[in-house]
Amino acid sequence: MAISMYQASVPVFQRMLANLEFILEKAEASALARKFDPQVLLRARLAPDMFDLTRQVQVASDHAKGAPARLAGVEPPPFEDKEATFAELVARIEKTQAYLASFEPAQIDGSEQRVVRMKAGQREFEFEGQDYLLNFALPNFYFHTTTAYAILRHNGVEIGKAAYLTGRKGF
Repeated sequence: MAISMYQASVPVFQRMLANLEFILEKAEASALARKFDPQVLLRARLAPDMFDLTRQVQVASDHAKGAPARLAGVEPPPFEDKEATFAELVARIEKTQAYLASFEPAQIDGSEQRVVRMKAGQREFEFEGQDYLLNFALPNFYFHTTTAYAILRHNGVEIGKAAYLTGRKGF
């Protein structure tokens, strides 16, 4: 049985965004429990030339909302990238989740060969739908969610692999 493009996209993004929301909530609680300003975590990065935590979450959200939209042949909604608190990042994830929930499988299934054109920075890309999803959108989404997790773990937030994979403390 073949997997549908919808099943390979929307539910995957929904689950990982829920896990990311859980991780962000744990991070803010950790900062408060350790009595330091949560802004420190929002500005943290793994290397000087990498995005900070806030931008990692924004970009993950962009890939999550952009992929199903492009596969459905519609423009993804723009988000302003003005989040400055954990609550605002969680709200962005919830807004992304609501957008993802608006898609029906029929809008995305059959998009394997649909031409997807997009800009990223100054570059323009053109893909077939399946190649876009499997080799661009999902890898980028996972890169940014994983990097957000790694920033927080590196900064002492007590989260493990289970939090990343399931959105809870243990399996």
